[in-house]
Amino acid sequence: MSSSLTAQIDAALAGVRNPRTGLDLLAGEMVRDIATTREGAVRFTMLLHAADDATLVRSARQAVAAIAGVTDVRIDVKDATEPATPKPPASRALPVMGAETAAPKNTAPQPVSYPGLGRIIAVSSGKGGVGKSTVCTNLAVALAQAGARVGILDADIYGPNIPRMLGVNTPPPVRDEKIIPLEAHGVKVMSLGFLIDRDQPAIWRGPIVMKIITQFLRDVDWGTLDVLLVDMPPGTGDAQLSLVQATAVAGALIVTTPQEVAVGDALRGAKMFERVGVPILGVVENMSYFESPETGKPIAIFGSGGGRRLADELGVELLGEIPLYPPVREGGDDGRPIVAVDPTASAARQLTALAARVAERVGAVATR
Repeated sequence: MSSSLTAQIDAALAGVRNPRTGLDLLAGEMVRDIATTREGAVRFTMLLHAADDATLVRSARQAVAAIAGVTDVRIDVKDATEPATPKPPASRALPVMGAETAAPKNTAPQPVSYPGLGRIIAVSSGKGGVGKSTVCTNLAVALAQAGARVGILDADIYGPNIPRMLGVNTPPPVRDEKIIPLEAHGVKVMSLGFLIDRDQPAIWRGPIVMKIITQFLRDVDWGTLDVLLVDMPPGTGDAQLSLVQATAVAGALIVTTPQEVAVGDALRGAKMFERVGVPILGVVENMSYFESPETGKPIAIFGSGGGRRLADELGVELLGEIPLYPPVREGGDDGRPIVAVDPTASAARQLTALAARVAERVGAVATR
């Protein structure tokens, strides 16, 4: 890459200011290990203090991504309070990854493979309130009913609802320095909700989020799984970035409702996964319609076709249209997933069919 690109990246990062210090990212020494490929990919490390605004990562990515010729931007977030690894002085010149000449070793962390966790699937939504956790819970139970070994990692650290939906909420035991996940309806589950009080707000920045997700992957005794579903928080924030930086994700399942406002947010979430190389498995339209108790005919309370339009725009399949069915909500509140307590209900049948399609997409086979 040319020195002009070096200057452009420096200028872009210098244009992002940290409100806490009043300094830009370069002046505040918040960026290091900048590297590029000849194809235009840029990678660097950002150092964040706990008091820093995590949106600085997004601002830095957007600033560099706007440079002509840059095809991809990857940022490794580190805690600024951790001691830096000593390294010899180097010139300010931008190193080129893959160059024939020797370059300083890149010390940025690489995603770790966890073969025992099987296929890792992110269940995501663009906004809250679309039933993402409900879909994730019932999908996990349906996969377990089909014979797969399934776990749920509740990465929605700002609203960990999976414990309530599965009906478990006790501190997990620890054995041989490993956290033992709780289990309900044949699904192993680990959630921050087990570790904090119900009314305790999770006011955490990016580096803390990364540590929590890494610990739930590395320090939980999951055993051997076929599928690990990761219930993501809404949007495109630190948890999503932390997950794809921590491990290889087999794919993302995008949950939306038919309204255009939900579809638009879901599209942005899906594009984020595409940008970091995670394939979109498909779209699930939740609360798709309400079945009239008198006639059984579908009533499109929230409009129609949003999930189909989103799937078409992404070039993926609409994997399921889950009806609005009050017992689904009631079961979520009571820890009784609909696929377990009323498998003949229309919503349960749709969720079970969704589980079969997802298993087919990722090659997850029943092993028990």
